[in-house]
Parts: sequence; structure tokens; C-alpha cells
Amino acid sequence: MRYHFKIHKEGNSFWAECIELPGCVTEGDSKEELFKNMQDALNTYLEEPEDSQYLAPPPKASISLSRTVVEVPVEPSIALAFSIRQQRIKNGLTQKEVAKKLGMKGLYSYQRLERKCNPTLDLIFRLVLLFPALSLDKVLR
Repeated sequence: MRYHFKIHKEGNSFWAECIELPGCVTEGDSKEELFKNMQDALNTYLEEPEDSQYLAPPPKASISLSRTVVEVPVEPSIALAFSIRQQRIKNGLTQKEVAKKLGMKGLYSYQRLERKCNPTLDLIFRLVLLFPALSLDKVLR
């Protein structure tokens, strides 16, 4: 999963804004620092939603890359958590309902999945059964 940032130069430093995510902005004294900060800003934005019903817009495939528009990858564990939250919300389910359908002992275990997650293969299998539209290909691209 990759989002797009527009890079701006001001004096000797740089700043960038994510095209798809309003308010996801960062800066850096060098291009190297800016690229690291863009990834940090993007991961933080997606990992810490305002509430369990908030869903950030997905990346747009139609944005053309240029010298000032670049792709920034989302950390895979955060991209998976985002995709799980997206499927739950699209299916009109609460976190508690999904936890129960997945056979989890408690709500907190499920809530960790919607943050930075590292599920077992068994849990990934159960998630794909529950949410057939969950695409691991999109998560890893």
C-alpha cells in the first residue's frame, strides 16, 4: 500500500503533504530526512485513527508520479491493520462483533489487530474467511 506525497522546497529545507490524507504533513532539512519523516507521518496517521469508526481514504491509483510527487509505502503491519478496519466498517460490524466471529477471547485482542498488527497465519485465514474482500496483495504492494 502506497500513498502519494507532494514535495515542496522552502529555502534550504523541504516539506511534504500527503495528497490523499488531509493533515498528513511533515518536513525535513534534507531530502533524506524528509523521506524518513514522510514514512513516519504516514504510518502514524494510519495507525492512530480518531476512533474505531474512522476510515482514512485509500490511496489513489490514478496519481502520476513526478519529481515533486512521490510514492511512500505504508509499513506492512499498519497496512494490514488499516485493511482489516476498512473491511469491518464496510461490513457494518463493531469491533466486538468481529472479535466474537473470529473466536477471540476478548475485545482488546481484536482491537490490537486494528492497530499495528502481526497476526498468526491461522488468524489471517479466519480474517479472509470473514472478509473475502480483504486483499493481502494490496497490503503488500
